[in-house]
Amino acid sequence: MSRRTTITDAAIATLASDGMRGLTHRAVDHAAGLPEGSTSYYFRSRLALLEATVQRLVELDETEVPILPTPDLDSFAAAIAQLLHTWVTRDRQRQLARYELTLEATRRPELRQVLVRSGEKVRAALASLLAAVGVPSPDAKAHHLAALLDGLVFDQVAGAGDRTLSLPQLTMVIRAVTAAMVEVPA
Repeated sequence: MSRRTTITDAAIATLASDGMRGLTHRAVDHAAGLPEGSTSYYFRSRLALLEATVQRLVELDETEVPILPTPDLDSFAAAIAQLLHTWVTRDRQRQLARYELTLEATRRPELRQVLVRSGEKVRAALASLLAAVGVPSPDAKAHHLAALLDGLVFDQVAGAGDRTLSLPQLTMVIRAVTAAMVEVPA
């Protein structure tokens, strides 16, 4: 693993545990187990660290989304549900960091641009998967599905609800939404 990856992974962990206010170069050095000054050597400004952290989140997403098996709607729903279940359980920290960065991007246009570009990549991958299972107008519907999936993840990770959707429940919800997309034009 490269030093930059070590640092951005530590930044993700720091964002998840301490929020945006807790994200400092020194805190990331400590979380990564690196000598003081290491993070600022690689990422001179806070913005550079934030941008690199967003890019790392995208890199992690891009390794997961395109490899999903999607020969039919049932396989698609099961694969997406498994991915979301992983995100809200094993990768919960990553999602917390993502939401911290998303909120920060509402106040920092330069970070917002990075986030928008990365979101476009994920939506394009999702559109390809939707096209593979026969969803008409997959580009438009990928945007809607991404928003729905993001809402499901947010509710499970940070929402006010007190129940956790099981893997079968997630599969059922995603299957129903995707089936409706096949039947309803964009």
